Order: sequence, then structure tokens, then C-alpha cells
Amino acid sequence: MNSWSIAQANLTSVGVLTFIFGFMAARLKSDVRVPEAIYQFLSIYLLFGIGLKGGHSLKSSSLSELAVPALTTIACGILIPALAFYTLKLIKVLSDVDRGSIAAHYGSTSLVTFSAGLLFLESNNIFVEGFAPALLTLLEIPGLIVGIFLASRSLTSKVSWAMTLKEVLLGKTVLLLAGGLVIGVITTDEGYAKVSPFFVGLLNGLLVLFLLHLGYMAGSNFSEIKKVGAPLAAFGILFPVVSGLIGVAAGSLIGLSVGGATMLGILSASASYIAAPAAVTVALPTASPTLALMSSIGITFPFNLIVGIPIYFRVAELLG
Repeated sequence: MNSWSIAQANLTSVGVLTFIFGFMAARLKSDVRVPEAIYQFLSIYLLFGIGLKGGHSLKSSSLSELAVPALTTIACGILIPALAFYTLKLIKVLSDVDRGSIAAHYGSTSLVTFSAGLLFLESNNIFVEGFAPALLTLLEIPGLIVGIFLASRSLTSKVSWAMTLKEVLLGKTVLLLAGGLVIGVITTDEGYAKVSPFFVGLLNGLLVLFLLHLGYMAGSNFSEIKKVGAPLAAFGILFPVVSGLIGVAAGSLIGLSVGGATMLGILSASASYIAAPAAVTVALPTASPTLALMSSIGITFPFNLIVGIPIYFRVAELLG
């Protein structure tokens, strides 16, 4: 299947269409949102399930195979939020605190974008290295820390780094991903086989429900999205393309497969709306929560889901 056919298949995939359906339903004032308790369950399920699946796949990867991709991912996690922060200097109305907050969101990662990218590649029978979920966990941490650090330089009061690092490292996102990875590595093949029908077999279906919820959130907050302004909206579309291409190029340079380079590109292009808001609230209480969250979930996430993922794949294919 050629790249154009794969891009068309993505546009008509169940996940993308469900996101659009949720968005339209919200605009029509129809309440199809997932109840809060179910939303929390889905986020825990996806985090732990992706970690568990990745941990089991890690058994076939040696430490030497993982070392270079891990270091490359950490380098991307430092570069991307710094690039975001200084790019946002072009938007004069933003304070340095808000720039740092937005940079932390864009330096961090989106589990759902990662999951959608993985589904896109697996649906098209494109190989992805088993350690991809480990890269997701590694990219999460430096992105948050660098963004918060850059913002903190403009503050008169000091950031509570002890509380911030506790939120970053022990927050739901990193802890569930890391816990799933470790359990996946340690457990036996028989033990994994017993739970894989639930954590692997149902993962794509439950991801679609999560996308319905995100589509509804984007649609119901559309008026807030418009308030972020044209310059920030342009940033929410253009910056992920730049950071995504950096990730794809880095992945290709270190010898990842086309699928692996695509996933590093997707991770680099994604913006957090689960881990980052929690960490930023602790570290930068004066930052506007609306600007970063609406930009990441209202602009960047739909762009990556519908358009970005096929772009990063096509570039990885060309470089590969």
C-alpha cells in the first residue's frame, strides 16, 4: 500500500472518525461525553496496558539495542521544549511563565497520540521496535523539567523542585507506564498470555472510546480554543510539524525502522494534556492553564491525529 492510500485509510479509520463524531456531537449540544469515572478508568487502562505490552516486547531487545534510541529520545526531550520556548518569544503577548508552561506541554508527550500512531502502523502491518513505549516514558520527563526550568527563570519566587519532581516522577502517567513496563519485563510468557486478551485484545476498542471523549472535549471547548488567538493556533499546527520532523530525522539517523522513526516523530510532535497540566499547576501556579491545554488538546492533538501521523510516516519512509 502506498503512502497516499495509507493516509486515506487513516482519515477513514474508526478512531479518527469517532473523534470527529464526538466533536460534531458537542457542537450540536448533544451530550455523548464519557462519564468522568469511565474517563479515568480509560486513562489508567491505556497507560498501564501500553506499558505492559511494551515491557513484554522489551524482552526481545538487548540493553545495547536500547541505549542509543534512549539517549536520542532524551536529547529530543531537552531540545524540543527549549525550541518551543524560544519560538514562543515571537508571540509578544505571552509572558515567560506562559511560554514555559506551553513549552512543558509540548516537550512532554501524549499517550493517546502515541496509541493512535501505534494503531495506524499496526493496522498497515508496519514494523515498530518493541521498545517504543519505553521511549514514550523517557520523553515524558525531560520535556516537563526543561519547560518548567525555562519559565522559572522569570519568577521572583522559587519553584518547589521537590514537589515538582515528585509530581513528574510519581504522577499517574509516568508511574503507570513505568510500572507496566517493569511488570511486562518481569512476568513470564504464561503470565502475560493470561492478561493479554484484556490489556492487548481490547486496547484498540477502548482507545476509540477515549477518542470519542477527546472529540467531545474539543468540540465543547471550541470557544475557548478560539480565544488562544491566531498566533498560538498557528504555533499549535506548525510547531508539531517541526518537532515531528526532528524526531523522524533523529530516529532515521540512529537506524530505527521506518515504523520506529515514525513513532519517535509522533512522540516528538505530540503535546501532553494529562501529565503536563498536573506538573505545571504545582510548579507554575501563575501560568494560564487554558492557553497550554487548549492549544495541546484543541489544536495540536486533532492535527496530529488526522494529518500529522501520515506526514511523519511519509517522511520516515523517504528517509528510510
